[in-house]
Amino acid sequence: MENADRHSTSTAPLTWHDFLERMRQPSAADFVKAIKSFIVTFSKNSPNPERDSAAVQEFLKNMESAFRAHPLWAGCSEEELESAGEGLEKYVMTKLFPHVFASVPDDVKLDDQLHGKMALLQQFIQPENLDIRPTFQNETSFLLAQKELQKINMYKAPRDKLVCILSYCKAINNILLNSSMASNDHPHGADDFLPVLIYVTIKANTPQLYSNLLYIQRYRCQSRLVGEAAYFFTNMLSAMSFVLNINAESLSMDEAEFDKNMESARSLLSGLSAAIDELPTRSSRNFGHDFKSESSLSSLVNKEEEKDHSRVMKMPSVLDLENKGATVLLNEDQLNQVFQDYPYLFSHVGDLTVNDVEDLLNNYKQLVFKYVCLSRGIDMTKESKKDAGRVSDGLDAVSHLEVDNLESELLQQNKSNTPQHGETDETT
Repeated sequence: MENADRHSTSTAPLTWHDFLERMRQPSAADFVKAIKSFIVTFSKNSPNPERDSAAVQEFLKNMESAFRAHPLWAGCSEEELESAGEGLEKYVMTKLFPHVFASVPDDVKLDDQLHGKMALLQQFIQPENLDIRPTFQNETSFLLAQKELQKINMYKAPRDKLVCILSYCKAINNILLNSSMASNDHPHGADDFLPVLIYVTIKANTPQLYSNLLYIQRYRCQSRLVGEAAYFFTNMLSAMSFVLNINAESLSMDEAEFDKNMESARSLLSGLSAAIDELPTRSSRNFGHDFKSESSLSSLVNKEEEKDHSRVMKMPSVLDLENKGATVLLNEDQLNQVFQDYPYLFSHVGDLTVNDVEDLLNNYKQLVFKYVCLSRGIDMTKESKKDAGRVSDGLDAVSHLEVDNLESELLQQNKSNTPQHGETDETT
């Protein structure tokens, strides 16, 4: 049962560094050569998703079988062998990512179609349109779940992307479970989960979602895409398919009302886009208005600078602050301590005796959650952009550094059949 659990959710520790260390050993030279040869040969071919997927799956399967028979993994546990396979998949797919992700025009077209449709739908869709019960309508908590899905484009390995989807689906699952408990309602089921998943996915509108799902489907090791992982991933595919084919009937709407809402959303987004496009034109007209004297030009520039400064100093909206705070909460190690000053947050209706206790408790929970999110958002306002840049740069640097270090060391091993121990340690 323990083994099955590990394969179903892929929660075994991914000892990426253990894989790198084993590949640095002289006895792994044949593996190194095979991996590099596969990557070079693969990259020379033009993209063909069906052929490429089959080639990667076969290579991973054959290599993992070779790992099991090699002295480097003699006496290793099943978990260590599992980690070796995960490390292999991560290394190979990180190298091949630019070649296989959104690599054909059809994938890019459907990415744009899905992203555009969700942008329109999120302007008017309501939980009631998807028959989501009032008990499960918790927009503030949905923000936290959206953050999990939006992390997916930070990673390149299929497993890492799949983990984002699992975290996203589990977050929604927990929201539904907590809502059921708080309202003393019966536990939610699949009929409750999928509509909420669709709704939150539309609200998140994650870029390149279609390509991300296809990438996982094609290049995640098939023997590990089972159990819980397969269940949630299948639900994501269903949600994506639903959105791509959504119509008035899907949202329990009259056809005319649906068309009107879509057209209104399209006009709104087009208007915003046009307004943004006009900004440079307006600036050009203003700057071309009067060049009679240097003083007039200087005055005009100063006014423009004052306008820019006022834009920068403009306070963020409540929604912006709430989103920032929700992001910070995701990274809190001890959420219980964050909410310890609000004793009624986790109370049940039966704990109080006031007649309107149910409404009071629900309102109190929403108020507390929004207050904490806003508090964190205000604290992060000045540093958020700077930190986001550092985090993004750091993630890319670490990913590329690990992979490139491995490649350089593997090349060094190919040049020398018997590297000295001191040299290996120094390189490591």
